[in-house]
Amino acid sequence: MLIVYRILINFVFILSPIILIVRLLQKKEDFSRFKEKFCFFSKKRKNGKIVWFHGASVGELQSVVPILEILEKNKKIHQILITSNTLSSAKIIQKLKLRKVIHQFYPIDTNFLSKKFIDYWKPSSVFFIDSEIWPNMIKNLKIQNIPIMLLNGRITKKTFKKWRLFPKLSKKIFSNFDSCLASSKESNNYLKKLGAKKTKYVGNLKFTQSENEKITIDKKLKNIIISRKTWCASSTHNSEEIFCAKIHIQLKKKYPNLLTIIIPRHIERAASIVNELNDMNLKTHLFDSKDEMKSDAEIIIVNSYGKTKSIYNICKNIFLGGSLVNHGGQNPLEATRYGCNILHGPHISNFKEIYKFLKMKKISYQTNNELKTINKLYQLFKRKNSSLKKQRQLSLIGKKILNFTCKEIDLLL
Repeated sequence: MLIVYRILINFVFILSPIILIVRLLQKKEDFSRFKEKFCFFSKKRKNGKIVWFHGASVGELQSVVPILEILEKNKKIHQILITSNTLSSAKIIQKLKLRKVIHQFYPIDTNFLSKKFIDYWKPSSVFFIDSEIWPNMIKNLKIQNIPIMLLNGRITKKTFKKWRLFPKLSKKIFSNFDSCLASSKESNNYLKKLGAKKTKYVGNLKFTQSENEKITIDKKLKNIIISRKTWCASSTHNSEEIFCAKIHIQLKKKYPNLLTIIIPRHIERAASIVNELNDMNLKTHLFDSKDEMKSDAEIIIVNSYGKTKSIYNICKNIFLGGSLVNHGGQNPLEATRYGCNILHGPHISNFKEIYKFLKMKKISYQTNNELKTINKLYQLFKRKNSSLKKQRQLSLIGKKILNFTCKEIDLLL
């Protein structure tokens, strides 16, 4: 089956110029850096020991920032290579004030490019994050006896079923990991069945938080938010913004000064969301607009990266998207670390264990329709804020997971 995979990935490689042109036009690629995906590197390898972390996008990389901060102090490590697939994740890494960290885009997983990548960077240890499994790269790392760990391993039921269609391939790939640290008991079980030799259930790294995290937000905007009755819909997908707009219209009957903040999962959709909501006679404001926000603006639409945490720090009632559509939900842990209450739809299969825990702690609530969402927001608006207590509880869990993970990383290093 590895041969079949290699034929398919080579076919993707042949089509990649067309794919990249489309993505460049959609502003999903960096024109000056897309060549990194073909192993034309923009950064140089330094002499000495280098460790490599790979995560698909923003969420995966943010989950390992506390680990990067710890490894930054390790004198034996001279460089920390971070790779990812998306433009948004590259922007997040660029904002880190870590001297040893460099970012490159992950290459297309052909046999030739994966070998070229390894030969250039020569990592001493490699950490794949979440569900990033790339057969050619993993196979070639193993050939060179480079230790590989799966960090915060997440295998959903859907992903597990797909891998089970190719049992020989899954065993061949997953057995190459020297260690797999699972983010949930379910993932731990699936990893064992897929052929991983050494697995441990650690807990989700997204409980952890950077010690150097600084929250900045425009003071004028902050004053507007705290002076009004505010809620936020975050990581929304197509159609969920309309749902939230309808909630806003109903809530405004009781709270005339209501302010709704929408953070779309993909910010390039911001302009089309503005058009949709304007058609509903709602007054919108783009977060990153040069125009001053008008006092009668009803809905702020966030159209720039890196603002989510700032808003979570002020606004404590969050509807988390990807849960009304059949997407599997978005990870709620970032919002809960800031003491937020979470509302979500029924489609949360990707984070079942986390939501079960949050429900038990009375932090998250499932709302399947407009009426339930409106009633729950009524209750939360009246409730006294207990965010500090929630933050302390989750911080202790995060520190425990981080300490355990770092011990396992030290063993691999």
